[in-house]
This record gives sequence, C-alpha cells and structure tokens, in this order.
Amino acid sequence: MTRSRATAIGFVAVLLWSLLALLTVGSAPTPPLLLNAICFSIGGTLGLIWTAASGQLGQLRRVTWKVYAFGTVGLFGYHALYFSALRLAPAAEAGLIAYLWPLLIVLFSGLLPGEQLRRGHLIGAGLGFAGAATIIVGGGSGFQMQYLPGYGLALLCALTWAGYSVISRLVGSAPTSSVAVFCVATAAASWGLHFALEETVWPVGALGWTSTLLLGLGPVGLAFYVWDIGVKQGDIQMLGTSSYSAPLLSTLVLVIAGIAAPSWGLALAAGLITLGAVIAARASASSSRREASSATDKG
Repeated sequence: MTRSRATAIGFVAVLLWSLLALLTVGSAPTPPLLLNAICFSIGGTLGLIWTAASGQLGQLRRVTWKVYAFGTVGLFGYHALYFSALRLAPAAEAGLIAYLWPLLIVLFSGLLPGEQLRRGHLIGAGLGFAGAATIIVGGGSGFQMQYLPGYGLALLCALTWAGYSVISRLVGSAPTSSVAVFCVATAAASWGLHFALEETVWPVGALGWTSTLLLGLGPVGLAFYVWDIGVKQGDIQMLGTSSYSAPLLSTLVLVIAGIAAPSWGLALAAGLITLGAVIAARASASSSRREASSATDKG
C-alpha cells in the first residue's frame, strides 16, 4: 500500500469522527460509559467477524499481550479521560484542551524513525488548532481555576490519544485486525465501570438505538481500524494536521441537521483549518520530493 493511499484511508476516520457529536446527541440520555460499552461491543464484534471471514484469526494469536494492553489502554484511557474531563469542567474549554491531540501528534511524530518535522507542519498544525479553538470556545465562558482538575484530565486525554497514535507506528508489525481485540477489551472495561458507577439508561426509541448503532459502526468502530492503517503506513504529520477538520465538519453536520446555527466564526474556522492543511500538505510534499531526490542520487 502506498503512503498516500494509507493517508487517505486514515482520513476516513476524521470524516467518521465528524458524525460523533450528531450521533451522540441522538443517543441521549444514555450515560457515557454505557454508550462506550455498547459502541465498542459493536465495533469489536464486527472487527472479529471480519477477521474470521478473512482468515486472519491466526494472526491475533501471534500478537503479544503487551500490544493488546497498549491498544486497550489507548482506546479505553482516551474515552474514560474525555468523559471524566467533560464532567468536571465546562465542555467548551475541556474540549479545546482535549483537542490538542492533533498538534501533539505532529510534534511527537518528529521523534519517529524516518520522519522529519518541518516548519510547515508546525505552522499548519498551529493554524488548525486556532480554527478548532474558534469553533469549540465560541460559546465558552473562559478558563476558571475551579475547573483545574477537569482541565488536567483533558490534557491527559490529549496526551493519551497522541501517544497511542504515534506509538502505533512503532508496533506497525501488529495487524490492523488486532484493533478488534482492543475494542472488545475496552468494551469489557466500560461495562464493568458502568455497572459500578452509572445508572443504566438504555437508548430511547428508534432514534436512540439507530444513533447508537451508527456510533458503533462508524465513529466508535470502523474509525479505529482505518486510523490504525493511516498512522502506521501513511503520512502521520498530514493526518495530525488534517484532524482539525473534524470539529469543523462536525459543526457543519450539526448546522445541516438544524441543531446548530451558521456563523461567521464557522467561516473563519473553515479558512484557518483549510489554510493549515494546505501548508502542511506542501511541507509533506516538499519532504517527499527531497527524499526521492536523495534516493535517486544514492542510486
């Protein structure tokens, strides 16, 4: 698989995550950990079915327990920290801190073997963050010291997902089918914590169950499999920068659905995120040309 194709496949995850807010609204009033448990059960079960149908179950037995532990901590840890942060701090500010993960991916990627961090990647990621901030903090009330624990959890959330995404490149020998085991283990942990900490409130009506099913199939299902392909085989810096389009696309989806209203802030965010992605793409293209030229000279 080519690097550009893997990057495009990884970006499918960003498109799916843009539906997260709409489908989460539709799944109310199901509590977060129960929603997590249901969705990861769907995503993990379908992943195992696909693995069995494609004759790859044998590969799962060759994956070490350390890789499974790493993947489970990444998926479960991110969501547990995210939900906890939004309970202890206002959603706008906590969400913005949590959305530092694309910028952190770009920064951390410079530590990976064979990767080179360029100024364009940093500028692009910075513009993307500014665009995301325009959307996320649009209705916020500013940072307040009383919510410091929630802000801290949100930062840990960002570090967890960035670390998971970047370190996945170092365990690239693990097949993407192993993500199914990550999802099943995350579902098991979520079920246990739900019954210990939450009141059981199932999705309500056709809308609630349809939204929950679609969450498990897409944003909390297929997204993790295509993201795994992208971060292992694609341009991880480009993926990190382009991930800032998720809150933009998410807001656009809410506008189309009539849940949110269009605004000039949305237009400004679109411009910043698009500009950031273009700058990062040019930096990646320049890096690829230099590598190709260097390889030709050596040849």
